Amino acid sequence: MTSEGIVYVLTNPAIPGMVKIGKTSRGMDARLNELYSTGVPLPFECAYAARVADEGTVERAFHLAFGPYRVNLKREFFTIEPEQAIALLRLMEIEDVTPSIQREADSVDVEAKSSADRLKRSRRPVMNYLDMGLPVGATLVYQDGTTTCTVVDGRHVNFNGEQRFLSAITAELMGMPGQSIHGGRYWSSQGRNLLELYEETYGSDEAS
Repeated sequence: MTSEGIVYVLTNPAIPGMVKIGKTSRGMDARLNELYSTGVPLPFECAYAARVADEGTVERAFHLAFGPYRVNLKREFFTIEPEQAIALLRLMEIEDVTPSIQREADSVDVEAKSSADRLKRSRRPVMNYLDMGLPVGATLVYQDGTTTCTVVDGRHVNFNGEQRFLSAITAELMGMPGQSIHGGRYWSSQGRNLLELYEETYGSDEAS
């Protein structure tokens, strides 16, 4: 018996490097409040949420696909990037309900949102191409091996004649415009992945 419901991909600034994947046939506001327990210092944020025809089947597909990255068999947390889960969920969605779910997530604890924003800003330096040894004019190559852009300054690149952020370009190339993507994972310079260059420059935690 199939059961229509919502499958969600959540992140939490206090739990970097992990995503929570779950399902609910109830209202998401109740689920978000449940997840924001006394053991979690900050509310969860919605990376993506979609209505699906059979929430159970979709959830099992996630468990099969990302089982090796599951942190605890009793908890639905995975050490993957949000876009990996989003790409799979989009194949099975009936409707993208991310904006409405994020509004509900924002309302769980309005006062905590500023704390979450400060934590995200303070955790790691943003990627700066010049600091990483990439000069103005350096060519960056996307993972498809053909799409390129060039460094304009420490934070921006030139892509198709426009000065832009690499994360926004990456999201569009992956078919996920508006999503928060760690662009450095998907680009390289002279055969070196930008994330590797970032870690050499700033240390081995997650790039911004």
